Amino acid sequence: MPYVDARYRTLPARDHRAIAGKSSGGLGAAVTSMLRPDLFGAFATHSGDSLSEAQYHPHFLTAARQLRPYGGDIFRWWDDFRSRVAFTKEKDLNLLEILGVSACFSPGPDGSPTLPFDPRTGALRENEWQRWLAWDPVRMATTHADALRSQRGIWIDAGIRDEWFLDLGALAFRDALAEVGVADDIVHFELFEGGHHAVEYRMPPALAWLAHRIADRP
Repeated sequence: MPYVDARYRTLPARDHRAIAGKSSGGLGAAVTSMLRPDLFGAFATHSGDSLSEAQYHPHFLTAARQLRPYGGDIFRWWDDFRSRVAFTKEKDLNLLEILGVSACFSPGPDGSPTLPFDPRTGALRENEWQRWLAWDPVRMATTHADALRSQRGIWIDAGIRDEWFLDLGALAFRDALAEVGVADDIVHFELFEGGHHAVEYRMPPALAWLAHRIADRP
């Protein structure tokens, strides 16, 4: 923030700063605003990660099937993936996503990714799965209610055919905001026709809305 404020014509206060992102970036926008309400006073989450059980459970079950040829060892798949042209097998995108998110949310003591499910059956490993849930905005809303109530604007949207069920996550996050007392006039919520991809056209309207929300007020 000091770097930006020193180089651009800003109003250097949290009430005049917003953060926005899409997908995992939408998760980042929501989580950062909850953790650092001293820095950001508004945010937009486009198809943002939320309601983890809807987002990830189907992909865990699919991954368990995809890992059968590798003996249930995602690192055997990783060695295969690195040995050839990327994304030449249908399973690559799902397994790469799960490996990457495991590195973020459930790393082992040495930093290596630990799967939150049994790679043979898809059954959840509760200890690791709880570490994932700790970063779910739907769950975080309860423990960061003051930060959310302090926001000047919150934009939430998602496509009704989102491949990761993030439309359901958007609904659950909107409900969580209401449950912790975020005023209705602070929130712009919208489900639109579309999936998870090629929805960048949603960002300019959100940017304009956020700009009005954080503009200087008399």
